[in-house]
Amino acid sequence: MRMSDIIEEFIKELFNEDNEVVEIQRNELAEQFNCVPSQINYVISTRFKPSQGYYVESRRGGGGHITIKKVNNSKEDYIMHIINNIGDTLTSNEVDILISDFLSYKLITTKEAKLLKVATSDNVLRLPKEEKEKLRARIFKNMLLNI
Repeated sequence: MRMSDIIEEFIKELFNEDNEVVEIQRNELAEQFNCVPSQINYVISTRFKPSQGYYVESRRGGGGHITIKKVNNSKEDYIMHIINNIGDTLTSNEVDILISDFLSYKLITTKEAKLLKVATSDNVLRLPKEEKEKLRARIFKNMLLNI
């Protein structure tokens, strides 16, 4: 596993059924994982976005206090929240993260995950990058609407 994946998993494990809010100190977490604080920033900004069901509040100073709130809704509400927050473009990496989250929350089946991944893969979308990411977002949103 890459360091980013390890940090993401650690933060997600801090959430449990009773705890929908996690507070962390950027510098303490960086020391724990023997990485620079910007690595923590990267993980939080790419893996804990509103489009993935999280709200992040960050305060500078004092080691960089970060509060991450998990949005808990029904399956339909959660998927609509994701659709509404994806935007006009979507990268292959963002699709991978979203699919991983959907599977971990048991919002989709393994078969649905494979279909989402294949339909939005670079092998299928042989277009210039900007057009590819726009089409990928449209396909992904449309498929989610039908799940």
